[in-house]
Amino acid sequence: MTHRRALPFASRAVPFAISVPVLLAAAPALVQPGPAGAQTPERVLPLASLPAPPPPLGLPLLQEQVSCPLLQKRLLVAVGSELPVWSITVADPQGRLLADLNGQRSRLPASNEKLISTAFALDQLGPDYRLKTQLWRLTDGTYRLTGEGDPDLALPQLQRFARLALGSGGAGAVDGNGRLPSLVKLELVEEPAQTWWPQAWHLDDRYAAYGAPITRLAITSNAINDAVLNPPARLQNLMLKTLAKQGSTRVQLSVVSARQAMPSTAVLLHEESSAPMHNLLSLANSESHNFTTEVLLRQAAGTWDLAEARRRTMLWLAQQGLPMQGVYVADGSGLGRDNRVSSRLLASLLLRMSQHPYARNYVASMAIAGQRGTLRNLYKSTPLEGQFHGKTGTITGVRAISGVLDTPDGPRFVSAISNGAGSPNTTIGQVLMAVMKVQLCPGG
Repeated sequence: MTHRRALPFASRAVPFAISVPVLLAAAPALVQPGPAGAQTPERVLPLASLPAPPPPLGLPLLQEQVSCPLLQKRLLVAVGSELPVWSITVADPQGRLLADLNGQRSRLPASNEKLISTAFALDQLGPDYRLKTQLWRLTDGTYRLTGEGDPDLALPQLQRFARLALGSGGAGAVDGNGRLPSLVKLELVEEPAQTWWPQAWHLDDRYAAYGAPITRLAITSNAINDAVLNPPARLQNLMLKTLAKQGSTRVQLSVVSARQAMPSTAVLLHEESSAPMHNLLSLANSESHNFTTEVLLRQAAGTWDLAEARRRTMLWLAQQGLPMQGVYVADGSGLGRDNRVSSRLLASLLLRMSQHPYARNYVASMAIAGQRGTLRNLYKSTPLEGQFHGKTGTITGVRAISGVLDTPDGPRFVSAISNGAGSPNTTIGQVLMAVMKVQLCPGG
């Protein structure tokens, strides 16, 4: 098979260049979101900056019309009078659009947005990627601590960095008589404070642990019981205490901008790595950890400039041949109310990722109905238990569940998004049970 580059920017993993079934060609418009809480966007922006998606080679496109009328009727019964607030799409591995209710309508996805961020990160970085926190020594003897947002960075790592800064492992840190330096200078490299929270996040959310600021050096993901509102100040305090316990009498700490280039003469003294990508993906998708997902989006895009990271994410989505009508990426986690997706987009993405070299890693990162993650308490003791790998999404007025349902006839890719439903979990359970009845859709 001839592999074809699908990405215009550097990929540090196996490029996703194989041709696979897609649900729809990219539509010619993107959404400019309306006011917070609005269910439909106010105006549409041209997709001028996005290239046309690559044509599929030798693989079928999804039929433009729903191909399983019996399943379509079952879903209509399940949503009943709430049809206007629902978007549901069901597809099979051959690219058949089995059922579709308002599938192209733009909706708030809540944490279903994480399916986009984690797919992008897995494709760009690979399943073995680890986030790095590094200690450097500059030519003037100053130490510099840099990071990539490891969500599990904690006190033990700080203690190791402190020991090195005091000379127990950093060559040249002690003087000619073997004594510790009288003054330890340590720079903490961080992003500007105005970029710590995505603009789309509500102010009230920023005080909660789930809305903690996104920084490069984040002890315990910048959360204790609530969000840590000034991570660099907390880190400086912890580092001062740690250095004092190690025997330092004089310490000078400062914060420098991550936009400042590292001198070419800097020497790397020590590196602490995060858990591998499959752990990070599970934290993001199964446990719906906002901080981890935001970090993965930035690392995948190769930039901590969120506006540019979002642009590159949209570019990647379009290049996968996914339906982009009504889609707007505002952040990586889905906490912001400016995000917009369609159930067609998410079902298409799930189908696309099922053909990816890292498909197993992607599905394995999701919650499991009745067993694990945010689905652990849903659909227990039903035929769905253990058979549905999915991602949940919940913010006020929004409930979304999308994922892969194992059926006797193979996987089904399902996305169900409600913006205002009364009992969404019950409805989604009815939808999944209907999809499980493969006899409704013969000829797969």
